[in-house]
Amino acid sequence: MTDAEKGYVDYFEVLGLDASAKPGEVRKAYRKVMKDLVFEIHSAEITEERRAHYLLEIAKLNAAIYILRDTELRETYWRERQEVIDLEREWSAVAATGSPEMDGLRRRFDATVRHFLAHYVEEAMLDAGRDKECVEASGWDAAHERHASRILRHYRHGLYQDILERLPYHEVTPPHIDWDERRSIVAALVTGGKR
Repeated sequence: MTDAEKGYVDYFEVLGLDASAKPGEVRKAYRKVMKDLVFEIHSAEITEERRAHYLLEIAKLNAAIYILRDTELRETYWRERQEVIDLEREWSAVAATGSPEMDGLRRRFDATVRHFLAHYVEEAMLDAGRDKECVEASGWDAAHERHASRILRHYRHGLYQDILERLPYHEVTPPHIDWDERRSIVAALVTGGKR
């Protein structure tokens, strides 16, 4: 994963596969990685920190199989991921020129990245935890989901922060204030509504 892709979860990478992996390869890799993780969990002493780490890892693996085994969902995920990465590049390029369209592009990017992270990180991970195949392989249940909700929100927020750190937010658009209009409004308020 390149620096420009940091923050945009790559479920192929989670399973150790490349983007051309077939659904059968995805299932095989998922079962192997999940089996290793479950073994690691059972052999480790569980602390709050480790519990959070393991819940997040299980949720990521479950989301990976949930999204990547379905060809249509996989293609939609990969296309939307690429679109948000391309939109970030476009915004960064426009920000470097100081173009007036920068603010509109920033707003569009922000809405797109929030949607992507909410849908493919938090929602997909919770939906995957209700999937029969994921439940059987990971032992995920309602108690895990209750504990994981907070962890997934924190993880999604962390990814969002990773993305924001490399973007041109440092240049704040100066406000456009009509001081004459402000003076007349304040004068009207002070004099009891008469301008």
